Amino acid sequence: MTELQTVTENAGLTPEQVEKAKAIAASLDLADPQAVTYYGAGVQKELSSFSDKVLEHVTMKDSGAAGEILTDLSLKLKGLDVDSLSDNKGGFISKLFRSFASKIEKFIGQYREINAYVEQISVKLEKTNHTLMKETMTLQELFDRNAGYYQELSVFIEAGEMKLKELRETVLPEMEKKAKESGDQLALQQFTDLVSAANRFEKKLYDLKLSQTISLQAAPQIRLIQSNNQVLSDKIQSSILNTIPIWKQQIIIAISLFRQNEALKLQQEVTKTTNDMLLKNAQMMKQGTLEIAKESEKGIVEIETLKKTHQDLISTLEETIRIQRDGQTQRKSAEEEMVKMKEELRAKVLAFAEEERRIG
Repeated sequence: MTELQTVTENAGLTPEQVEKAKAIAASLDLADPQAVTYYGAGVQKELSSFSDKVLEHVTMKDSGAAGEILTDLSLKLKGLDVDSLSDNKGGFISKLFRSFASKIEKFIGQYREINAYVEQISVKLEKTNHTLMKETMTLQELFDRNAGYYQELSVFIEAGEMKLKELRETVLPEMEKKAKESGDQLALQQFTDLVSAANRFEKKLYDLKLSQTISLQAAPQIRLIQSNNQVLSDKIQSSILNTIPIWKQQIIIAISLFRQNEALKLQQEVTKTTNDMLLKNAQMMKQGTLEIAKESEKGIVEIETLKKTHQDLISTLEETIRIQRDGQTQRKSAEEEMVKMKEELRAKVLAFAEEERRIG
């Protein structure tokens, strides 16, 4: 038997992995039906279990508690609009400037009540953010395990390709030649059985390649989930570090403006200036918020790109299956023709010998 060689020059395997593939191929006996059936089954089983975990993350992934907390916080912050703390006659700032001490006391009381709630929200957001970070680390572990599965499958596929090449280029031709020369029916049957086993093994390798493709596709899926976690974590941090402090700052400014008005007696001018400021800030906030919302809704990969890669993948698989079926049909037809020619030649030789004997 000739030394097994790698059949894929750019298989992407390390020298150690190539040697492992050679060892697997050398120990593989395709005459044993069990060897074909269970070839690479261990890796496929682990990959299947792993895929279930990834699928669970993909199908169950949601903003969950974090989304509810952010939504609730958004509603509460809207409720902190200074206009909502006044009656229907004018804006909050103007009413604040015209009111007595009881107005500011009422306002501060409302601030303290809502501030306590916001502090609770902050704690919940911190816990949720910690959970997201922990999940991201778990996903990294899954990503690393998936890479290991991919490499293991690559070794088994490489070993299988080595074995098929050896069979079809060396072993099977030698067996066929000996069977024809000897006319031994048992040798011919052994040759036929090994051809059948090689065809079965070829299909098994195809299944392993499908599993390898699944493993390859899982990698960007995991990265996408990790990216989504990070985006949500960033939003939580923004709420904790920006939104809440800005709101508190605006409350302090409102109170300071009231006291300034009492001291300087510039009620109407300050009211006009403050209202203008609020209007401009509201417009800027609206514009900025809309731009941020538009940007955050954009996906990192366009759906048309995903559709195109999906269609190309499906087309590739269908074309590969068609080619394999055509190859199988052609091989089967060729084998039938070879059997027919063999029988026809044998009959002619026997007839010729019989005729020679009769003439003699």
